[in-house]
This record gives sequence, structure tokens and C-alpha cells, in this order.
Amino acid sequence: MAHIVIMGAGLGGMPAAYEMRAALGKEHQVTVVSAVDYFQFVPSNPWVAVGWRQRDEVILQVAPLLERKGIQFIAKAVTQIDADNSQLVLDGGQELGYDYLVITTGPKLSFDEVPGAGPHGGHTHSVCTVNHAETFWAEYQEFLKNPGPVVVGAMPMASCFGPAYEFAFILDTDLRRRKIRNKVPITFVTSEPYIGHLGLGGVGDSKSMLESELRGHDMKWITNAKTTKVEDGKLFVTQLDDQGQVLKDHEVPFKLAMMLPAFKGVDAVAAVPKLCNPRGFVLIDEFQRSKAYKNIFSAGVCVAIPPVEVTPVPTGAPKTGYMIETMVSAIVHNIADELKGQPVNTKATWNAICLADMGDTGAAFVALPQIPPRNVNWFKKGKWVHLAKIGFEKYFMRKMKTGNSEPVYEKYVLKALGIVRLADK
Repeated sequence: MAHIVIMGAGLGGMPAAYEMRAALGKEHQVTVVSAVDYFQFVPSNPWVAVGWRQRDEVILQVAPLLERKGIQFIAKAVTQIDADNSQLVLDGGQELGYDYLVITTGPKLSFDEVPGAGPHGGHTHSVCTVNHAETFWAEYQEFLKNPGPVVVGAMPMASCFGPAYEFAFILDTDLRRRKIRNKVPITFVTSEPYIGHLGLGGVGDSKSMLESELRGHDMKWITNAKTTKVEDGKLFVTQLDDQGQVLKDHEVPFKLAMMLPAFKGVDAVAAVPKLCNPRGFVLIDEFQRSKAYKNIFSAGVCVAIPPVEVTPVPTGAPKTGYMIETMVSAIVHNIADELKGQPVNTKATWNAICLADMGDTGAAFVALPQIPPRNVNWFKKGKWVHLAKIGFEKYFMRKMKTGNSEPVYEKYVLKALGIVRLADK
């Protein structure tokens, strides 16, 4: 009997648990370990931040869902990984052995890289977690009584830019519906070298389309923005030119700010010798397996992917939901093959597919593969994306509730995108 332990119960961990349980015989044990006892549908957090969703609509209690499938769940943080002896140490000192470890922890939010940033003791908000989104919502309700300037964007070394654009447009839509948009100047501040870069070197016509959308929604922007510190009501930004030289220093005033932070690997993972790169992301081979430890696999935001290109202000490469799903499926197939005594041979596709909500419309992009040059390089805007994302939220949450082990991006998102692309022709 093999014991497979999955670290994390998020967008990678939960599907990994369901797929692993479906793929392996009952003689093998599957355990999920997570620092929190709930699953959160992270793509819905921008809606939570403006009151369009409530917390209980975007989270699920994990234990009953997993236990119903015969999967053990432990709601404790991992404090140490003893990779040489295949053992975890959990909060409180409990030890947990494993035959295979699957790391799907997501990132550590590295607010401390910019002094004064972050929702805990800092002056900026985030939509990276449901707790952070609720914190924004609480302050937003007070802000609405006496509105003022807003800053939205992404810090240096950020790698997930889509939610920043989403949030800017969702906030704009909410303010227009409340008929107070005219009282709220919005500035988009991003470490990207240009609008629509997205950490991907752009996708299709993303640059001109997103620039047009920002102009159409009366938003100013600063690109190549190296945010250096944040004070109460003021964002300090050094703007670089394309050669990385200082172009201009800005002091951007705000009454409310949402700035996505840089990501790093979580502490317990980053501390394992030879497992990670200097920022704590897991170094993996083409089969999603650690380069140093053959019984450790990893998927999702916590894996090391090099940037698609060097940028004046450092940016990371995003890991979209479809990419994560294919990483998870590859891991499941490879562990199942090893347990049968067969060589591992399944690789993830590492394609980028995204549905980005923009309040009352949306934008979708497809980058196949993620790193250019690409076979497919496609970006489209329309109300259908807004509706498709709402539908996908319901579809994914239903998958989590029922324990469906089938890939949902292939069944839902690719079908939606395929219909639209055929209509374009």
C-alpha cells in the first residue's frame, strides 16, 4: 500500500485529491493536509471585494467532501518537510509519513518586499484570498460614504496580472452602478512593461484592446512601475524606461488601494534543501516531479516557471487554471504508473487559457503554448465572457461539492471558447 499526501486544498489540491482517489485502488491511501479547513474559489474574490458575492458562496468545508470519497483530511499547517525521510511535521508536532508527496500549496504572498504594503498592518489591499477580499469589502463600504482616488495594480515580481485588470473593471462597474464613478479617479499601476503584457509577453491583441478598455473607462495607468513603498494615502512608484533606466518618480495619491503582491514559495517548502529555486518555487522536470526527490511532485502556482522574457521591472509567469489542471492530471497518471511498476511518461500541456471578468463584459485569451512562439495566440472581448465566468464558477463549485474527478476546463472552458471561435469564422 502506498500513502499519497497532498499539501494544499485549493484549485490544485482538491482536484488532485479527487483524481488520485479515482485513479488508484482502494489499497492506497490518499491524505490532504491544509493550513485551513475550507476550499476557496479564488477567481471569485474580486466579486467578494465589492459585495457581489458572500463568503459562503465561494468557500466549501473540505473535511466532509473528502471523507465522503474516502480521502483523509488534516486541517493543520505543515511546518517542516523531511524530504530525505519522506516525512512531514505538522503544526503542534504531529508527524506524517508519505510514499509520495504532491505539493499544491499555492504561493506565499510576499507583501513585505514593498514597505507599507499589505492588508495586515500595511496600506494596500489584496484579492488573493477570500479573507483579504472581505477586508477590502469592509473598508469599501466606508469609502462609499466619502469616495476619493483609487489605485489598482501589481507590485514588482508579481506574476498574476489578470485579477488586477479584472478588479479595476469590476470596481469601475460597481461605482458606475452606484452613480459615483465621477467621484473616484482610478489609476492602474503595474510592473508590466506595457498594458496587456500579462506576464506572457502579451496574447494576441491584448495590448491595444486593454489600453482601449482603460481609456474607455477613464482610467490612467503607469507601466514599468517599480512600487518602492506605500504610506497612508500615497503610493511611491519609480517608473523605468525600456532600458531599465529611471524615467520618472511618481507619488500616486489614493484613498483605497488594491495592489497584487509578489509571490514566493511557502516557508516549509522553500526550506527544503535542493527542492526549490531562490524564491521558494519547486523545481520540477517535464513530468511534474522534483528534480531532487523522485517521490515529490508539484503543481500550480508553487512550481518554478521562468519568465517568458526579461522585463525592466521583474515580472513572473502566471499559472492559469487550465495549466494547473493539466499539471494535476499528469501527476496522477505518473504516480499511478509508478505504482504499477511502469515508467512515468505523462506531461502537462502548460497552455494558458483564461476567462477574465470585466464587470459587465469580459476578456478571454488562449496562449498555446504559454511561452511564445505559439500555435494559438488569441484574445477576445465580449459580454459572453462575463456570463461564461459566472457559469464556470457554478460549474467548478459543483465539481468540488460532488467530488467529480473529470477535468473541468476541457469540458467547460474549451467548449465555450470553441463555440466562440467557430462563430468568429
